[in-house]
Amino acid sequence: MQYQSKAAIRPLVAALVFAFASAGAVQAQDAKPSDPAVANQLDPNAPEKDAKLIDKYQAVKVEDGKYFDKDGAPTYHITNDGKKFDWYAYSGYRRYHAECHVCHGPDAMGSTYAPALKDSLKRLSYEEFVGIIAGGKQDISSSGTNVMPAFGDNKNVMCYADDLYTYLKARASGAMPRVRPTDKEDKPEAAKKAEKECLGG
Repeated sequence: MQYQSKAAIRPLVAALVFAFASAGAVQAQDAKPSDPAVANQLDPNAPEKDAKLIDKYQAVKVEDGKYFDKDGAPTYHITNDGKKFDWYAYSGYRRYHAECHVCHGPDAMGSTYAPALKDSLKRLSYEEFVGIIAGGKQDISSSGTNVMPAFGDNKNVMCYADDLYTYLKARASGAMPRVRPTDKEDKPEAAKKAEKECLGG
């Protein structure tokens, strides 16, 4: 068997690489957009909606576009057959994915070193939640030590504590799917004012 020189083989290799890359590009262009229903089915922890929590977290009062449950804690409000979310739940989704998902996993589903917040919010009160994100938390067990850092000085977290709590309640009850909300209420003037005051802008 005779071997061709490297110089003679290079154009052939380049042509093959180009052909495979072109085929990949065509396949990428032909790909269909993602289906949110399929994404929700991929959640290994996805229980059906928790009717008890949905009832417990139901909004009974609204003030300046912010909803509250019967205990006076911030909560979510969903309309349009589950497609339109209040501003704070939507903002909480965005803030969670900006600040929290690296440790607590995508869509609050947890990771190997931080708990699933969608489960934690089934038992944490509003005051406990804010206390933990402000002051941090340390859990020591036979399997190791887990440390949640304190975010009390982080305005990107603390200025949006209510938003995060609202989003996580919606995830805990199953009222909000894993995917980004497709529709939202307009940002209330009160939210704009509070954000500006908190961030110092």
